[in-house]
Amino acid sequence: MSVAHPAATVILLRDGIHGCETLLLRRSSKLAFHGGAWVFPGGRIDAEDYSAAGGEDVTAAARWAAVREAREEAAVEVDPARLVLMSRWVTPEGLPKRFDTWFFVGPASADRVQVDGGEIHAHRWIAPSEALAVHRAGEIDLPPPTFVTLLELAKFERVAAVLEHLAVEPPRVFLPRVGYFADGTPCTVYSEDAGYDSGNLETPGPRHRLVLAAQGWKYERDLG
Repeated sequence: MSVAHPAATVILLRDGIHGCETLLLRRSSKLAFHGGAWVFPGGRIDAEDYSAAGGEDVTAAARWAAVREAREEAAVEVDPARLVLMSRWVTPEGLPKRFDTWFFVGPASADRVQVDGGEIHAHRWIAPSEALAVHRAGEIDLPPPTFVTLLELAKFERVAAVLEHLAVEPPRVFLPRVGYFADGTPCTVYSEDAGYDSGNLETPGPRHRLVLAAQGWKYERDLG
């Protein structure tokens, strides 16, 4: 089984004319991991991140990794003290490349973005609801963690409302497992789902899953 490497992601937010917007970056199509997908800035935690954090605490190092990745990939400076932990995502077992990623949210200090031209080829500020709409139309590719995060962000109209919510909402931990329906449709199942342990997607009970149907993804979270 491949090791899940510690990583960090930063979800940068700003207030736009029509509400809250987030920064998405398009990864090079030549990359093996989510090549061509639109993602939040992020990457592996490096030794320098532990040094910046002043110790071996991986969450503290992840915060600094989020700051560094925003700078390297998009030339955006982020105040680490203003970052709020939103979630943690671990790539499913069985995949050749896996990450254990801390997702932080923070307000953007400036609108200027300059992508690195290597791993990242484009950027856009976009409302979460619009990003979901263009994904549904097949115009952009989103990894499942990005999709689910955008669904949560779409509930809020202003950056302050997102930060106020996260101040009282404990960070969620996602440990997805991959399953398939009888017709071959893939589904990522999260630990609260009734079918998580057995792998039987038809098991009655609570639902927490993302159905990756060709006609459109559907996120279900009904814990009863």
